[in-house]
Amino acid sequence: MRVLRQLLLLPLLAALAFAEDNTMEFMGMENPRCGASLSDSNKALKIDLNSNANCAWHIQRSDNQTIRLIFSYFKFNPSSSCETENIEVYDGPSPNSPLLGQVCNNTDAVPVFQSSSNSLTFLITTNSVDFTRNFFVFYYFFSPETAIENCGGNLTGPSGTFTSPNYPAAYPEFTYCVWHIQTTENSKISLQFQDLFLELDQHCQFDFLAVYDGLTTNTGLIGKVCGVSRPTFESSSNVMTVVLSTDYANSYRGFSAQYTSILPSLPEPDTSLTCSSDRMTIVLSKAYLDSLGYNETHLQLNDPSCRPVTTDQVIFSFPLSSCETTKEEEDQSITYTNIITLSESGNIITRKKTVQIVAKCIMEKNSTLEVIYVTENNVIQNTTSVGIYNVSMSFYDSDSFSSPVLESPYYVDLNQTLFVQVSLYSTDPDLLVFIDTCTASPQSDFGSITYDLIRSGCNKDDTVVTYPTLEHYGRFSFNAFRFLRRAPSVYLQCDVLICDSNSVNSRCTEGCVSRHKRDTSSFTWKTKAVVGPIRLKRDRRAAEHLESLTRTDAEETPNLQDSFYALSFVVLISNVITVVAVALKYHNKCLSRYSYQKIQS
Repeated sequence: MRVLRQLLLLPLLAALAFAEDNTMEFMGMENPRCGASLSDSNKALKIDLNSNANCAWHIQRSDNQTIRLIFSYFKFNPSSSCETENIEVYDGPSPNSPLLGQVCNNTDAVPVFQSSSNSLTFLITTNSVDFTRNFFVFYYFFSPETAIENCGGNLTGPSGTFTSPNYPAAYPEFTYCVWHIQTTENSKISLQFQDLFLELDQHCQFDFLAVYDGLTTNTGLIGKVCGVSRPTFESSSNVMTVVLSTDYANSYRGFSAQYTSILPSLPEPDTSLTCSSDRMTIVLSKAYLDSLGYNETHLQLNDPSCRPVTTDQVIFSFPLSSCETTKEEEDQSITYTNIITLSESGNIITRKKTVQIVAKCIMEKNSTLEVIYVTENNVIQNTTSVGIYNVSMSFYDSDSFSSPVLESPYYVDLNQTLFVQVSLYSTDPDLLVFIDTCTASPQSDFGSITYDLIRSGCNKDDTVVTYPTLEHYGRFSFNAFRFLRRAPSVYLQCDVLICDSNSVNSRCTEGCVSRHKRDTSSFTWKTKAVVGPIRLKRDRRAAEHLESLTRTDAEETPNLQDSFYALSFVVLISNVITVVAVALKYHNKCLSRYSYQKIQS
């Protein structure tokens, strides 16, 4: 219990010690209202100003030494601009001396200035806004030739460690050390402090450690720390700067730090791959190449003579059998592979990594699977897409298979020999086409009754003749038939296999096999092809006769209409004549009843 009480008291005692030291340090500093002439060898100033200030401080000694001026804390009016409110530092005894630099509201650093002689001037200007500005500044004279051991330097390599001067003993007063860390290109830096013990105050005004994202201390402040902690920082690039600054009192053991380089992950490949039966097309974005540090001039396929087309993208498009594309058969698939290599050429040395983009077209089962991935130091990234083989099936007018039948429906005579060819469109000369199964049906969806012409490579109809396999073509013939129950059409559907002719156990060369043996055979790809309908010529003649009758009826209909109109006109004229005759007769009777008489005089 006594030990626990002591452990609980330690942080309190440390805080009291900090508070006492800081109180004594604040008691020893001046709080000038507006400007002063200073000649002390070192001094800390706590400055509070309001609106419309224009105050100058002059620092000068007779000693032949240099002045280091540090603004470890500053607070301007938040709405002020650098033009209306700032601190200007001059390298000499007056504002007419050369300007060393400026501090304002948007300064992203802990400003440190160093004179070239024994005099220095700084001027603080504020605008008209009523707001209390706070500044903490301290300076000291020093001799540049007096170096502190283990204070700053350049650190290179993928990782390393460094400590404050005298660590773990107390660091010296008026210490100003700068470490520049630089690792390999395209990496980042992770900085970890295993131990840090500096003088503590609210704004880290007395002793502090500042970390910058870059090689300069003028901007890019990542963080500013003091007191007791174990902070961690990370840069945005392969360079980082660490600054240790201390004043004249209250020194502690300092820090111990370790840095490591972080290699960024590979950017997501902005690429696409399209595979067809005969071509491979690879598209790369220029932005993706830029992220790898390359452009289109650094690219080459297995065959360097195959060059890309460059627009706003870089496009390689080539036949599967060209540009030294390799082919490999695996189980029931064929894989076509080509590699785009990104590397510098024409140089004696390089510091860039060689990148390979591996593009694969995998032809398997009922689709074409495209795979593209990028390799860099055994790192692989994949993208995939899907396509299909280009296969068609057509009827031909003879066994020469030179003229395809283009009419649909295809009208034939009963028992006429029909010639069928399945064609594969591919630039790979080693592929073979094999017709495994062909089924006929009176319905296009093959949902009703079906009839097998070929099954598992075996002819099931007596009229079927299978022709020898010829590269990209599968051929057979059969005699035309019709289904019973007056079904007018016949549709044909075939299962087509595509094999590699170099394969030892190619299914395409085995011909008719049993189902059990066929299951163990290898083939690359399988698809279905449909052609039809087939109809008998007599059905067409019947249809043509019906069409002729329909056309004759259509032609006779206008003549009947004309006769009807003529007859109606004749009847109308007859009725008119009858009416006129009756009217005349009636008029004559009236005249005879009322005859004229002569008036006597």
